[in-house]
Amino acid sequence: MAKEKFDGIIETVRYTPDGLIKIVRIYERRGPTFSDRLLLSREDLLSRIKAGKRYLTGKRIPYQASTFELKDPVTLVKLDQTEYLVTQPGSAAGDDLGSLPVF
Repeated sequence: MAKEKFDGIIETVRYTPDGLIKIVRIYERRGPTFSDRLLLSREDLLSRIKAGKRYLTGKRIPYQASTFELKDPVTLVKLDQTEYLVTQPGSAAGDDLGSLPVF
């Protein structure tokens, strides 16, 4: 089975009161390893996904360097001229990254 290719892992999320992402905490792929934790705004994350980068939700496994428990891919959904970031495409009424911890 081929390894899944992706550019980063979203570990936690913070939402605004109206249901949009305010900021996410991610690890980005740097060749065979990953970056330290980075904070990205919704606009930065949107621009990276529009540029073709692929992000998954998940969490880092403690004491195992660049090893992650991978969950769902993040996709961009357009609904009524508004773009939403979701893990389960469907009737999105806002950004929804599934069961990621909120910080």
